[in-house]
Amino acid sequence: MILFFTYMYFTKQIEFERKNSKLIEKSIKDSLMTYMNKVSEADYFSLEQNQHAQDYFEKYSIQKLIPQIKEALIAYNDSPKGNIYTGQEKMGDQKFIINKVKVLNHRWIIADYSNGQLWGDVLIKYFVEDNGTITFQVMDTFLYPQEQY
Repeated sequence: MILFFTYMYFTKQIEFERKNSKLIEKSIKDSLMTYMNKVSEADYFSLEQNQHAQDYFEKYSIQKLIPQIKEALIAYNDSPKGNIYTGQEKMGDQKFIINKVKVLNHRWIIADYSNGQLWGDVLIKYFVEDNGTITFQVMDTFLYPQEQY
């Protein structure tokens, strides 16, 4: 009799654990799907996801070109006056440098910049010349007001 109750207890316990693990698995799959949809939505405007923009660069490897574009733009951070493609002049000892770069398509970049106290965003037009050099042009820039604490 004790064996029967023990058997029933463990059978119910195993059944409960199976149901519980299936619920957890479903929850994880749902969360993963939600995350993947958000990433897909966020990457909609990116050279990696834009086939028309990739076709423009048919003679280049996109996986190699994107880091080259980013490195070329960030290299201007080394200037004593700051990165000229922030669209901002140096303020005192603080120069503006680009922190983060997103290549949107075959022509535009959006970037975040700061001088340690002020932050802004800049829209940049870029060109990859036939010889492989990359040139940039500031389209628009926005410097956020300094926050008062």
